[in-house]
Amino acid sequence: MPVEIKELIIRANIVNDNDKNSKSQVEETTGQKQEIIAACVAQVLKILERQRER
Repeated sequence: MPVEIKELIIRANIVNDNDKNSKSQVEETTGQKQEIIAACVAQVLKILERQRER
C-alpha cells in the first residue's frame, strides 16, 4: 500500500555570527541557502503538480 505525504514541513535555523564573517563563510552559507531554497521550490512544484492531476 503506497504512503501519501499530505504535508511537508521544512524548518531551518540560520545563525549569523558577526565575529566569523569571513568571505568564505559568507559564500558557503549563501550557497547553502540557495540549495535549501531550490529544494523547497522543487517540493512545492511537485505538490502543485500533484494537485493539478486530481
